[in-house]
Amino acid sequence: MRVAKILTAVALVLGASVTPAAADSSPSASPSGDSAAPTSAGTSFRTATEIEEGQQATASASTGDYLYWSFPADAGQRPTVKATVKLSSASGSGSQTWQLDVYDGLRRRQACQYGAQTRTAAQGASSVDLACTLRTVRAWSEPWADDPLPGTYYVRLTAVGLGAADLGLPVHTELRVESKEIGGSAAVDGSLAQPLVPGIATTPQEEASSSESDAAVLSSLKPDDGWASGWWSDRWVWTAIGGILAALAGIGGYALTRGSGRPSRVPQGY
Repeated sequence: MRVAKILTAVALVLGASVTPAAADSSPSASPSGDSAAPTSAGTSFRTATEIEEGQQATASASTGDYLYWSFPADAGQRPTVKATVKLSSASGSGSQTWQLDVYDGLRRRQACQYGAQTRTAAQGASSVDLACTLRTVRAWSEPWADDPLPGTYYVRLTAVGLGAADLGLPVHTELRVESKEIGGSAAVDGSLAQPLVPGIATTPQEEASSSESDAAVLSSLKPDDGWASGWWSDRWVWTAIGGILAALAGIGGYALTRGSGRPSRVPQGY
């Protein structure tokens, strides 16, 4: 009976603890449909078009142009950038190679964990799809490391190795950024003082709050629940569950090994 009661208590504790953890680790809701998706792209890092996660950004351009977008990524997220290029039928060589590059707030090119970052459209193809899934964004890293850090990320889309006959052909591009919350498995000790966003090194935070002209140089995009919002992770929940299970295991072991009580007295003379 004691063992059955202990097992019942463990099941109740796990059921009460795991459910909030699953809710807390779910990705944030996509932006509301009221915000209009961008219909143009920048031509450099400084003029990159800001997009939010979940938006379908579009742009019309010509082969040979460099197209730039920017988006925010916070600690614990694993961003995935997907792009579709709709090609013109009047291609000179019959094939085009397109490349998708992602840079962090320090303009360091970030490696793709997986995804087709460069693709060549076969002759007669109407479109080409590219994708890049970054490594999980870390809250802190060594200065010499190349780890993704919280802040603004830049996307550059362009055609490479074009011949003279293929330059200037009209194309239509579509870009979408989505992120997956990794949770406590990606948590590290430490955090950045400020996210790596444009203007953060030239405009102090106290001046930005008092002057509209100074605040304008800062990036206007940020995660829905603010920067460094991932301080809470499921690591706290599983640590608490481990402590509770260890305590219950100790109680159960004592209950099974203590016996029925004090031994019976042996009559004198034996």
